[in-house]
Amino acid sequence: MGEITLSAGVRQNLNTLQQTADLLSKTQNKLATGNKVTSALDNPSSYFTASGLNARADDLSGLQDDIGQSVQVLKAADQGITSITKLVQSAKAKASQAASTSSQYERKQYAAQYNDILTQIGDLAKDSGYNGKNLLAGSGNDLSIKFNEDGSSKLSVSAVDYTDVEGGLGLTAIAAGSSGTTSFTLQGATATITAEFSGLSANDLLSDSTAFAAGDVLSFTDGAATPSFSQTLTVTSTTTVQDLVDFVDNLDGVNATFNEDSDSLSIVSNDSFALANDGAGGGATGGLATATAAAFTSTSTLVSAGGFQSGDTLTFTDGNGYEVGSLEIDSTTTADDLVDKLNEIDGVSATLSSGKISISSAVDLNIKSDNSDFNVSSFSSADASVGVALDTEDSGFATDSNIDSVTNKVTSALSTLRSQASAFGSSLSTVEIRQDFNKNLITTLQEGAGKLTLADTNEEGANLLALQTRQSLASTSLSIASQADQQVLRLL
Repeated sequence: MGEITLSAGVRQNLNTLQQTADLLSKTQNKLATGNKVTSALDNPSSYFTASGLNARADDLSGLQDDIGQSVQVLKAADQGITSITKLVQSAKAKASQAASTSSQYERKQYAAQYNDILTQIGDLAKDSGYNGKNLLAGSGNDLSIKFNEDGSSKLSVSAVDYTDVEGGLGLTAIAAGSSGTTSFTLQGATATITAEFSGLSANDLLSDSTAFAAGDVLSFTDGAATPSFSQTLTVTSTTTVQDLVDFVDNLDGVNATFNEDSDSLSIVSNDSFALANDGAGGGATGGLATATAAAFTSTSTLVSAGGFQSGDTLTFTDGNGYEVGSLEIDSTTTADDLVDKLNEIDGVSATLSSGKISISSAVDLNIKSDNSDFNVSSFSSADASVGVALDTEDSGFATDSNIDSVTNKVTSALSTLRSQASAFGSSLSTVEIRQDFNKNLITTLQEGAGKLTLADTNEEGANLLALQTRQSLASTSLSIASQADQQVLRLL
């Protein structure tokens, strides 16, 4: 194109059009991208400064996700501690309920419920994790939270182990308590002597009867051919019928009564017996009464044994001395009635078979009668009671001191939980504050970068309009300059 020569005016207008087109292109690019600096060529200082600010903002944005997940881990732990605290308070309530009763059975039930709560505490702690991290599960679950891009600012949260309730909270499952068994036999032997006392009253002398004489020796034995038990009464000139009644009645496990209406002596014994007269003083020699004990059936009346009389009261108490029931004996009270009363007691099971009452009890059980002949065997004295002792141990709430010890441990556990909840709460507050700070800092960095690189669309829009006007004017000017050169043609 070197052979083409343009006039100065045309060349000047052409240059102006080219410059205007270049400015238009740049302005349109700014409006299209929104940036006034898009590369280092535009403004090296602004470009690299903005790049650094945006890079830091991107790094912090990446940390925000990790911080957000850490917040959820702390929230899960906090919720876990809140729920565990409620369970520990429930455990303390069980101890208080146990303290409010003296019933050994009720205390045993509360002990079992207390242990169930401790199991739930451990299970709840195991379920308090978030995304594989559990601050209540101990070793390997410590949480480290970075707040800045180089990790120089961070927070470490140590995990605690509440899945191990004993190690983490000092709460130990208490003894649930064992059970125990015992048995005692119900049997009776009854005999009535009539002929020997015909015409006599209780205050009459035995010697008034032809069957007795002074010097006779009356013996009460267990009825065996070779007795292992024998008690004797020597008849004197002053021995009365009542003396004989008292002699027999005072033997352990034997009741004796004299009926003046029928002139008869009735003897009721727990075991087989024999009453005989040796006739040494001239009285009738031989047996006065012999009876063989028979095992009770369910319908046997208790008064058919020497250990019971109408008006007796059986009292049932547990190992704490707490009365769990009682039974008043009358002439119609049967062995079944006694078994039924035992079965009404919480934690006690009783059966009757072949005259033997077998008892299984979840608590220590003592059956005591106000009749000293109760449960006497072989005419040997007894303590008028039947006892069930637990096979091994009682529950952990058996005594008031046991309950106080557990209560103290629970109170300490609550203090531990509250302290740990405060620590987690403080960490959570710190993390949330830093999360908000980073969010605002990212905005600040991005705004700063924008101020260095973003275009003012209003200004660039005005520039575009001005450039378009300039371009139009330059085109017109070029056209005018070209017309001046065309005047030569007219001369030709």
